[in-house]
Order: sequence, then C-alpha cells, then structure tokens
Amino acid sequence: QVQLVESGGGLVQAGGSLRLSCAASGRTIGTRAMGWFRQAPGKEREFVAAISRSSGSTLYADSVKGRFTISRDNAKNTVYLQMNSQKPEDTAVYYCAAGGAYIPRYEAYTYDYWGQGTQVTVSS
Repeated sequence: QVQLVESGGGLVQAGGSLRLSCAASGRTIGTRAMGWFRQAPGKEREFVAAISRSSGSTLYADSVKGRFTISRDNAKNTVYLQMNSQKPEDTAVYYCAAGGAYIPRYEAYTYDYWGQGTQVTVSS
C-alpha cells in the first residue's frame, strides 16, 4: 500500500505561483510513475502532469504546458508540482497519484493510489 498526502494548496492571485508537494508513505514510489490530476467544481477529473520513475520523462496537459513543472525526489519519496503564471481556470482540487507502471501516462485508470487532494484557488 502507498499513502499519498498532498500539501501546498491555497489561495493565489492570477499570475502568481504555488508549489504543491505529495509525500508518500508505506512503500517507496521510486519504481512508479507519478501524476497530478485536478478536478474543478462541476467538472470531471483531468490530467495535469506526470513523471517517470527516474524523472527522465514528463507529460503535461496542453493547458499547463510551459507554466507547470513536475518533479520528484525519490530519496524523500516526494513529488512536486510547481505552478507558475496561474490562471483562474487553474482553480481546482489537485490530486497526486501513484502509477502502476514506471512510465508516465495520461489515463487516470493507470494510477493505483490517490491522495485526498489539496484545494488551489486562483483569484482574478
């Protein structure tokens, strides 16, 4: 079992930055791809970013490409999402997920473990 706990969410003005963290416990996440997803009110959960187990490969949703950066520190069993130039449409609950494979994937069904989420609100 892998337990994931997100932190770092909050309220930020448009154009601002936040850094989300996802701390894993239970088992190492070093063999797994990790991802971030988000869900806005009234909308379905959507893919944001993913990273391979060795950080050699990353994927981003078109809506965040160039603004968000995913990274990981396997020694700390932690994954990060640096969010810059934030927009009101980035407002959502952000979820960290641990994948069943070592390559990053867009599809939510390929992730085995999920955190409880952290709220990010971007004001205009």
